[in-house]
Order: sequence, then structure tokens, then C-alpha cells
Amino acid sequence: PGYRYNLFWSPNSKLIAFIDKAMKIQIYDVEKDKTAEVDRQYYYYEGALEGFRPSWSPDSRWLAYGRDLETRSSAIFLYDTREEKSTQVTSGYYVDNNPSFDPDGKYLYFLTNRTFTPVYSDYDNTWVYPNSTTIAAATLSEETPSPLAPKDDTVAVKKDEPKKEKGKEEEKEEEKKEEKKEEKQKETKITLGGFENRIVILPPAAGNVGNVQAVTGKVVYLRVPNSGSADKKKPLMYYDLDKREEKTIADDVDAFDVSADGKKVLVAKSGNYSIVDVAENQKMDKKMPTTQLMMTVDPKAEWKQIFTDVWRFERDFFYDPTMHGVDWSGMRVRYGKLLDNCVTRWDVNFVIGELISELSSSHTYRGGGDVDEGPVSNFGYLGVNWELSGGGYLIKSIVAGAAWDTEVRSPLLEPGLKVERGDYILAVNGQPFDVTKAPWASFAGLADKTVELTVNSKPTMDGARRVLVKTIADETRLRHLAWIESNRKRVDEATKGRIGYVYVPSTGIDGQTELERQFMAQYDKDGLIVDERFNNGGQIPDRFIELLNRKPLAFWAVRDGHNWQWPPNANFGPKVMLINGWSGSGGDAFPDYFRKAGLGPLIGTRTWGGLIGISGAPGLIDGGGVTVPTFRMYNPDGTWFKEGHGVEPDITVDDDPSQLATGVDPQLERGIQEVMRLVKDHSPVWPKQPPYEKR
Repeated sequence: PGYRYNLFWSPNSKLIAFIDKAMKIQIYDVEKDKTAEVDRQYYYYEGALEGFRPSWSPDSRWLAYGRDLETRSSAIFLYDTREEKSTQVTSGYYVDNNPSFDPDGKYLYFLTNRTFTPVYSDYDNTWVYPNSTTIAAATLSEETPSPLAPKDDTVAVKKDEPKKEKGKEEEKEEEKKEEKKEEKQKETKITLGGFENRIVILPPAAGNVGNVQAVTGKVVYLRVPNSGSADKKKPLMYYDLDKREEKTIADDVDAFDVSADGKKVLVAKSGNYSIVDVAENQKMDKKMPTTQLMMTVDPKAEWKQIFTDVWRFERDFFYDPTMHGVDWSGMRVRYGKLLDNCVTRWDVNFVIGELISELSSSHTYRGGGDVDEGPVSNFGYLGVNWELSGGGYLIKSIVAGAAWDTEVRSPLLEPGLKVERGDYILAVNGQPFDVTKAPWASFAGLADKTVELTVNSKPTMDGARRVLVKTIADETRLRHLAWIESNRKRVDEATKGRIGYVYVPSTGIDGQTELERQFMAQYDKDGLIVDERFNNGGQIPDRFIELLNRKPLAFWAVRDGHNWQWPPNANFGPKVMLINGWSGSGGDAFPDYFRKAGLGPLIGTRTWGGLIGISGAPGLIDGGGVTVPTFRMYNPDGTWFKEGHGVEPDITVDDDPSQLATGVDPQLERGIQEVMRLVKDHSPVWPKQPPYEKR
């Protein structure tokens, strides 16, 4: 049992290196039919196994590989198949990985993150260090000069000497010497001691560099756009050690692999493949004829394979090897019998869903594959609330966020249109509204299109006028911004501007952005209401808590202007958090960490309760997929987070639909009440400046 990843053949075609799901690095000996365990990684995370890329020495004796350390850094290791021993050759002070042997047996190349160029935030004084990867080279033997050693550009002049005729015996002796010399050259000589002292950083600039592969005299690698760069191209590059210059093989590729002899490169771009030379300015105009490939599928047989693969993925990747006490072998038999009754791929997905639900775990999802999809229609929207009145559709209200929300606005709020609440829209592109249908039926197929609206202050064509607007394809974000702003205004009005309101819709990038966007505009308030209701998760939100949990470290007196607080972008006042049953995954962790950090009370209803997370699983043969829960959260006191139960509020406030329908949010109102009580009891920290000293 156990999923195995990419195979790496030795040059002599006798050994195969690979890594498996349990993170064991292994070598299979083809002739001996024997598998030996070389080493084992420490940490499982998405991409760690798919990205494992070792390299064989030219003589097939040594395997170089990168492996993580307990510190979560990583180092380069060399495994000697003759001695059956692995040696760590870089210290792991920096992150080192992706080694590649020089085919001539002189150098080992690898990627290393040791370039520190900070990028500072525009919003506060935080920083990150992206684009740090460079290419390193180490001489394998202490006798080999550095690839960047100074060059001697002088030319030695040799005196011609008369050639001496050789006898047959002398020629044979020389041939034997040459053969012995070649044999000796074939052996890759490695000096393990002092390896790290022989490392040099090659001249190509640091950045997001990946997949180093060496050929004679050159290093081939892929450059991915630097973090923060608007450039989307991924050039395939090489560095020439003799000429000491970086050149572009192809200006934009998705992936590549060098042929075994090092003379050709297979490049992939947008599902197309080409074979090019390891040379400058190669064109990918000659594509491999993959469109001619055909296959015959027996759906029933394929479904059995898909079902078995799903069962195996859960068996091999599920965080609990005991499968939560479920008889997993029995489940394979029980649900496998249902496959004979499946007549569509939808049926198979249903059976898969029933199978994985037996694990009683969150984050068990399935979908995709060769399912029949119906036609999809798009609709244009105007960002309005409609009302049927007097035989026509009236604009009851125009949905608007805050004045500063320029991300998306109702098309009817464009300057100069003069379309207002209470106006009727009578026709779209000259076609009258059919009031027997929903108003958006008249906008079918018109998403993001310029349309002509017939508008009047009454439900008749008499005196109507025509305006041009560009529709939006989706109102979700617009209405969400309007809801956020209505909550913020309610908090602002109820607290006379003293309390800020921040809504966090997820712990993914969108939620991270919303937290930063709203927090930075309101951090100077006396307190905060953090609303994470309906939070649909994403990342593990430790950085979210860090932002909310900045403590006062100092204050700075200045001659002119307002004194400074430090950290400068922090809220030192009381906080409360609103939660509900639609908050899950990262939306469970966020309030859990909020409580553990002592930031304030949780108000609302119990969260979803899903903190057995996912980190990626292999795909299915027809493009479908399943998720496999691979890690589960437990607390510093050694107890499990309550899976399926969630985070209990400190103050329980149920949603009341009757109040919500009238515009009253009882959970928000209780949050206002509580944070104001806390502000009264614990005034924000801002000490009085001491008197100036006579020094």
C-alpha cells in the first residue's frame, strides 16, 4: 500500500529513485528486485512530494537529493549506493533543494534561498523577503577548480618537436592507457568533507527560479515571474559556465525536461509540446502532434478504477491510519457493489460521496470527471432592487457600497445618467420588459455588455428616454460591499464614531485582503467589532490574529504634529468577534485563535466545526477529484479541537429572521453593546506624555 511519485532512473538504467506518500525516499534495484530505503522527509505539505526531484551522478553511484529538516529548513544530501550511506553536505542554515549533477562529474548544482531583499508594505511597517532563490554550484572534488575561478587569458606557445614513429607494441600500450583513463574518468569522484566551503553562487539574478537541470557546460532552469511582478511570462533559461552569461532558450513555457543525453529539451506550453535544442532563442513552432492521439474508454471499467483509486487515496493519505475506526476494507466491498447500478458519472460521484462520508470528517468532497454539463447562460445585472408596480418594473433602490468602494458599482450610478430610485425601466435594447417574468430575464446573454435602457418616471413609453449602460456579470460583490458598509455605518452611528467594524468573509486571500483593507482604515478607533459570520475558511489564520493582537510597545513624543504610537498600525482597544454556524474551517480557527489570544468575547452561535484540513491529493484518471483530510488540529493542552462541534460563543445570540427582515441585526446589536461596555471598563492605552526634562 502507498502512493508513489515520480520515477528517476539512474544513467546505467539499473536503479530507480522515488519518494512515496509516507515521505520515504527509496531506490529500487532492477537487477536484484530489491527496494532500499534511503531517507525520509519530516513534514508533509502540498507540493512537497510532487516537487521531489533527486539527481543521479554520471556513474550511477551517488544520489543527490534535497530533504527538509526538523527546523523546516532543508539541506542537500548525498547517498552512496556502494556504502549504502547518506551524508548531509549542506548545513541547512538556508533552504537548499533541487540538486542536479553535472554530467561531466565536476559539479553539483542546486537551488538555494539566500538572497535577502525586503519588500515593505505600503500600509504598515511589515516586510517580507520574496524572490530569494539563486543557483549554487559546488565542486564535487576538492581537486576541481571552482566554476567561477579566475580565467587565464594568456596562450602558451609550444615548440614543435619531430614526431617519433611508434611501434605496434607502443600503440597497444597507449590504447590500454587511454581505456584505463576513460574508465577512471567515468567514476564520479566526490570529496564529502568541506563540501559547503566549495559552494559558489552563480551570477544569474535571484528570483523565483525552479527545476535546475545540468547539461555539459550549462545549467538549464525556469524563471517564474517574481512575486509582485506584473510580468506573466516564464522564460526557460540557461547559464553558460564557459562564457559566463545567461541566455534565453524559450521566452515563455510552463514546464520542461532535458533529454538523457543533455542535447534536447522537451518544453510544454498551454497543453502543447515541442522538442528544442539547448541553445539560445529556440522557437516552439514545431509542435508534437498530440491532437492525433485517441483513446477508447470503457466507462464501466473506468468507473471501477476511479472508485478503487478514491478508496486507496483515503486509505493512504487520511491523517488517521485507523480511519476513525471505520472498517475501510468493508466499505470498499459495500459501496463497490453499487457501481454496477451506476449509469452516469454523476451516479459514480454520488457513490464516492457516500463512501468518503463514512469517515465522519469535514473536508471530504468529490466532483468533476466526465460529467455531462448543460449549457450555461450569462445574465447582465444593473445592481438594483426591483419592484413590480403599475404594470411595470420600478427601481425600488440602487445598490451602493461606500463612496470609497471603487471596486464595483451599479451601472446606474455612472455620472450623467440621472437614473434614480422610483424610475421605471421599460425596455432593454428596444425589447419591452415581460412583466410575467423576472426582470433579469430581459438581460439574458448580456453580461458585461453595453445595452440601451428605456427609462421613464412612469410605467408608459410616453416621454421615455434612452440611456446606454454597461451591465455587470454578477451582483454578489456589489451587494456584499453594501452589506458591509451598512453594518459599518450602524456601528459608527451607534457608538458616535468610537468603534470600528471589520468584516472578514474568509481566511483565504479575499478575507486576508478585506481584513487589511478595513483594519487599516479603522485601527485608530477605541475598539473593534470583528465580524466573521459566514466565513468560509482558507488559510490557517495566525497572521490574522497577529494583526489584531499588536500590543503597545512605546509612544514617541515629537515637536510638531501628533505623537506616535508603536507599533504604528495597531488597535490597542477592546475587541469582540461575531460568529455563526456558517463559519467553518479557517472560520473555525479564526475565533478559536481569537479566544486563545485573549482578544475578546465571541458573540453569536456555534461555528461549523471542521478542522481536519486538506493539503492536496492525486487526481483521478478522467479529471475528477476527491479531497483527503490530511491534518487535524489539537490544542496546546493536548486535546482535539471539537470536530463536528465547533467553537462555542461566550455570549449566545440567535439569528432572528423577523428582526433581520426589518433591518435589525441582533448579533451586531449585541456586539455593539458589549464592546462599548468593554471600552467603558478598559479605556484604550494612550498614556499622557511626561513633562519635558532639563537634561
